[in-house]
Amino acid sequence: MHIREIQEFQKIRKEARAYLCYLLHRNLPNRLPNISIDVVYEGLERIVHELPQANAGYVLDAEGKQISKMITLKKKYENFKIEFNQSNRTYFYKAVKEKKCILTDPYPSLIGGEMVVSAAMPVFNDRGELLYVAVIDIALDELLKFIKVEKGEKWAHTFNRIIYGIFAGALFAICALLFVDGVKMFFTYTITNIEVKKMFESTILITLSLALFDLVKTLLFEEVIGEKEDHPFAIHKTMIKFLGSIVIALAIEGLMLVFKFAMINPKMLIYASILIGSVTFLLIGLAYYMKSVGKDIK
Repeated sequence: MHIREIQEFQKIRKEARAYLCYLLHRNLPNRLPNISIDVVYEGLERIVHELPQANAGYVLDAEGKQISKMITLKKKYENFKIEFNQSNRTYFYKAVKEKKCILTDPYPSLIGGEMVVSAAMPVFNDRGELLYVAVIDIALDELLKFIKVEKGEKWAHTFNRIIYGIFAGALFAICALLFVDGVKMFFTYTITNIEVKKMFESTILITLSLALFDLVKTLLFEEVIGEKEDHPFAIHKTMIKFLGSIVIALAIEGLMLVFKFAMINPKMLIYASILIGSVTFLLIGLAYYMKSVGKDIK
């Protein structure tokens, strides 16, 4: 059983080291003056809470002695403290020798004997003197599960980006066709022979192309590129702009029908009135939505 896990570990070792060392570098100070053990301890606490799969985190001094209590979310490690010198442990001497963050090979844990790996990072002061070695232990099977899940999520994320990119491209093509057709219709029926109906229709087409463009832009930036606005109102902005464009297009269509039926068939004005009434309800609903969103943000 351990042989298979160790073989799997060798395949994902690079990704595991990159991620664990990233966490250590991001949360721990290094090569700065006056680095206290409290700061290092707090950094390890953040890592353990961000990575609940970890067995424990702890701090060793420059001689390899544990000088902090165990930082863990697992009860069996809470009161465990190794008093003897750990300078002969791989995670200590390898980190000190290489002067960088390292990831050990799997080894039996001092607690319970299960197979674990350790990520360790030496902490130096501004004069390059070794102060501490911060260590994170994680069970081998937990690490394998975690990396596999991360890889699966990465694959799924890539797949989603491709699908969203295809849909965004298709919507942009429709947007471009609507815009070109609207502009063409506008210049065709206003320069040679003015037709109010065609002007309204071209306005509707251009308005709808604008609404689709906003939707395409959101898909590209948020789902494909991955850039999202930090403002809390940003997630609602696209929907408001899209619905606003639809309301404008329907209002123009309703106005056009009023003129048309008033001239050729006054009895049909009831249908134009229904459309305008529907637009009014849409506008009221949009206003209520914007008001509700504003309250939530405040």
